[in-house]
Amino acid sequence: MAYLDNIQTFVRVFELGNMSAAARDLRISAAVASSRISQLEDHLGVRLFQRTTRLLNATEQGNTFYKGALKILEAVEEAEADINDITRSPRGTLYVAAPLGVGQTFIAPAVPKFHETYPLINIRLRLSDRKLDLAAEGLDAAFFLGVPQDSNLRIRKIADCPRLLCASPRYIEKRGMPISSDELKTDAHDCLNLRYPGAPEFQWPLQTPEGTKRVTVSGPYETDHGEILTNWALEGYGIILKPVFEVAEHLASGRLVPVLEHEPPLPIQLACLYMHRRRQDPKARLFIDFMVEHITANIAT
Repeated sequence: MAYLDNIQTFVRVFELGNMSAAARDLRISAAVASSRISQLEDHLGVRLFQRTTRLLNATEQGNTFYKGALKILEAVEEAEADINDITRSPRGTLYVAAPLGVGQTFIAPAVPKFHETYPLINIRLRLSDRKLDLAAEGLDAAFFLGVPQDSNLRIRKIADCPRLLCASPRYIEKRGMPISSDELKTDAHDCLNLRYPGAPEFQWPLQTPEGTKRVTVSGPYETDHGEILTNWALEGYGIILKPVFEVAEHLASGRLVPVLEHEPPLPIQLACLYMHRRRQDPKARLFIDFMVEHITANIAT
């Protein structure tokens, strides 16, 4: 197992490009990670990385070994998966991510129920509205709103989620109710937007009598945290575009009201992404199946 641990550490160091980051990801110390790489280099008789005070770059031998190391780890995963299938007792740890709204509304409440059903599977849930790299961040599955760009991932579609524009009554009283989406492109209204590194320019896809219109919007505030957007809207600072499930409670209480109901946004796809492998890990498959059933049932209610 020590040699396998060394290979696993090498793969994470290679993918993250940083010894400390790989150590944190593997929940070991940087000293242990460095020792494992040294042991592996001694065993192979080559240098796998060129080290400087700031940079860690793979050598030619390191690049070659990485390709083989991935095959080794995948073969071990498949063998363990076969055993889990036979024993019908899948075990281990799953690393899962989801956007804040999806995670708070659907995933987090169902995690304890999943663990009660499969007590040998531990879940590490990360909630973030930023774009995630499954391979680099060691994730087994990531729930996603929108259309993924990475063709190396597999996607399990869950539902098309209706969205709406909404604002607080205080905002509408102060700025007026827009009667046309064209008003959103002017200084007459403030639009609050979700922004994260690498995000495209803000365009809200609205369904109009003339067809889909992509309206370029702007406003005084933006953030990479979806819940902050909702709080700003509740305080009367602007109009937001949200999946209905994220703001249903505020709509029911009247703290938010729909805007431009005759020009609603296009629905957004809710899906689960996972790595493209010849065989999916049984515990990941169980978790995804469980969450898809849970989410589908709760979106429909």
